[in-house]
Amino acid sequence: MNEILGYLGLGLMLSLAGVGSAIGTTIAGNAAEGALKNTPEKSSSYMILSALPATQGIYGFVAFFMWLLVFKFDFAANGPLLFGVGIGVGIVCMISAIRQGQVCANGIVGISQGHDVQTNTLIYAALPEFYAILGLVGALMLTLVI
Repeated sequence: MNEILGYLGLGLMLSLAGVGSAIGTTIAGNAAEGALKNTPEKSSSYMILSALPATQGIYGFVAFFMWLLVFKFDFAANGPLLFGVGIGVGIVCMISAIRQGQVCANGIVGISQGHDVQTNTLIYAALPEFYAILGLVGALMLTLVI
């Protein structure tokens, strides 16, 4: 049972972060597609903001890879711990990416309407990203304890 929980935790860590990034980038990407119809000359700003939520998927992958290296497929004793860490990191990264995508989408709409909000949007978008980074750092700190 512990082994199943360990593998499930690893899977959730990676997949939830990836799903959140996919949803977040498409939320911002949809706004960018609409904005391109109004002001196509600002496409580089739209692209930067659309790509930002993809970082949470990277954080989930880094946590997954580090935990995989630490346990080397030996989950017999630490399966419940790995499950808890996996679901925690996965959910934090997923929600962070989705909410960051929504912030970026609003910034894209503002830019398309002629407002100079790219820098402010990047700052606001960094706030939900901070929590994904905290989830990754917490997971990495736990690998030092074990």
